[in-house]
Amino acid sequence: MGSASTQGHSYDLSFKILLIGDSGVGKSSLLVSFISNSVEDLAPTIGVDFKINLLTVNGKRLKLTIWDTAGQERFRTLTSSYYRGAQGIILVYDVTQRETFINLSDVWAKEVDLYSTNHDCVKMLVGNKFDRDSERAVSREEGIALAQELGSLFIECSARTRENVQQCFEELALKIMGVPSLLEEGSNVGKRNILKQKLDHRTNHPAGGCCS
Repeated sequence: MGSASTQGHSYDLSFKILLIGDSGVGKSSLLVSFISNSVEDLAPTIGVDFKINLLTVNGKRLKLTIWDTAGQERFRTLTSSYYRGAQGIILVYDVTQRETFINLSDVWAKEVDLYSTNHDCVKMLVGNKFDRDSERAVSREEGIALAQELGSLFIECSARTRENVQQCFEELALKIMGVPSLLEEGSNVGKRNILKQKLDHRTNHPAGGCCS
């Protein structure tokens, strides 16, 4: 399990994001592309991994804790508890592999309904690898139609070229911030962080005075 340190960084809001979808659709690559400038060919995730990224949206400093789940069937029960408390869920498919698209509605959307504890959570449908247009097996129109059916946002992107990757996470965060109950959740965590920063600062730099 991996994480990025946020020590020394203050933030206003904190949100939990979940990446789900079949193995091999590029969930881990999307995440790496988002948090760094590198794009790697990654081995399938074993169980669950997470990374943290800080970004600013609409003048607010956000801490996104992004959970990357394994798509393989044998890890399915392992990941159910990680749906708990997620404010955003990204459902990823590979535009060149039709089965991964079909499984979003047949498998993954049903899991969201079953395990998500946050009824207001924002969903985003992501068609990855759209740079491989000559191999496309799922049209953009089909993706839009499924997103409407699931009540989710929609975007196509490429983890390899990084096109639309930043936009994907920013649009999701913006939508979450527009939902009062989710904004309140994220704000409460942010307030606790700012309070902790102030307490740490006072502990490390006590007010000193002397009399002569």
